[in-house]
Amino acid sequence: MAWITKNSGGMKIETRQEPYLTPAMKDSLTRTILPRYEDKKGALLPTLHTIQHEYGWVPHQAMMEIAAFLNIAPAEVLDTASFYEEYWLKPKGRHTIAVCRSLACEFCGQPELTDAIKKKLGIDVGETTDDGEFTLVEVECLGSCDSAPVALIDENLHEWLKPAEFLNKIDEARKHPGHH
Repeated sequence: MAWITKNSGGMKIETRQEPYLTPAMKDSLTRTILPRYEDKKGALLPTLHTIQHEYGWVPHQAMMEIAAFLNIAPAEVLDTASFYEEYWLKPKGRHTIAVCRSLACEFCGQPELTDAIKKKLGIDVGETTDDGEFTLVEVECLGSCDSAPVALIDENLHEWLKPAEFLNKIDEARKHPGHH
């Protein structure tokens, strides 16, 4: 079997002229976050949160800027951002649908719910609709086992879900602006 190599060293990341980690963000982080930590590396999570809060995801260029700002290796930033589920490493839809896949939700109908959403939106878990409206994810537990199955649309929790009812809620969400 032949080894197939990929051009890791020569890969290019998309960049833009304007920095993601703006001077105002750096100033705010330097004043309010960095003093809380013994070394700059400790501020990595809050710095990633700052970027994600502003843009809805963490672009590769932003990770490079964070690495330079905190004086750590870019690989450490990527390792951290890719380890935690709450950081998005690619753009997501205007609305995020997060279906709980805990044991309680699974037992109470989560698989049928997820299938109905996938069919309605024409995407799989982890994907975004072509129009950029919705991203579908599954999460381990939303902490509402007594009202299973549950799902979030953006930050709004929906409980005791039946697939048909939830599909109507997706239609309603389409009419409203999304959240990052």
